[in-house]
Amino acid sequence: MSDSRLPASFMAPGTSSFADFLGDHQPDLLPSRRAVPTGNAGDLAPHGTTIVAATFPGGVVMAGDRRATMGNVIAQRDIEKVFPADEFSVVAIAGTAGLAVEMVRLFQTELEHYEKIEGTTLSMDGKSNRLAALIRANLGLAMQGLAVVPLFAGFDLETEKGRIFSYDVTGGRYEETAFHSVGSGSLFARGSLKKLYRDDLTAEESVMAVVQALYDAADDDSATGGPDLTRRIFPVVHVITADGGRRVPDADVAEIADRVITGRMQRPDGPAAELV
Repeated sequence: MSDSRLPASFMAPGTSSFADFLGDHQPDLLPSRRAVPTGNAGDLAPHGTTIVAATFPGGVVMAGDRRATMGNVIAQRDIEKVFPADEFSVVAIAGTAGLAVEMVRLFQTELEHYEKIEGTTLSMDGKSNRLAALIRANLGLAMQGLAVVPLFAGFDLETEKGRIFSYDVTGGRYEETAFHSVGSGSLFARGSLKKLYRDDLTAEESVMAVVQALYDAADDDSATGGPDLTRRIFPVVHVITADGGRRVPDADVAEIADRVITGRMQRPDGPAAELV
């Protein structure tokens, strides 16, 4: 009979980091260890574009458009860029789509592995630091044009509020206040949120605000996809509160997008901020 027991490496005591375990025993499975041609490889793979996040009293909302581009070509119209990291956090991707999705899966496993080994969940700061380490490990590929720049957000059970973290390609981690956006259309999305955001927005109003911001980004950035009415493709939106994270149903997002578009028929530049 063949020995069906797990290899000794799986039984040996060690780190609670799944990424470190993988790096020690099978490093070729790590996304950052993949071999790529020399030179700039950025045009070889689809890129995700715009993602936005905003906090509200009691939680945080994260949303992403559905377009992936490869140079001047639309590579995919319905890509998903927002994923649950665990019960109380969510991660969204911008940059090289294939590597980014692999990094998200590794990050999800990293958090689950830590919880099973340690018997407790990581804090928000711990989660954001783990993601920074994964990004830092991808620096070699980023220098060849295959950069991954995620946005991380969640509900902090200790402070009882929503928090947002952004990153650079070297793994630098920065906590953002109120709202943030990453990707090719981020400049326009942040400009939109500057006029729409208020500290007292409800969860539903926050969802409306981020959908408006993605619409504004698509209006000025060719790599960002707006609501696709003919194919019924709309942004992916997640809301995280003390009760956990949930994806807003597509039917609800479609209804919000229809309201946004109806409003734009009367005012193409979108709602105006109140003057104070």
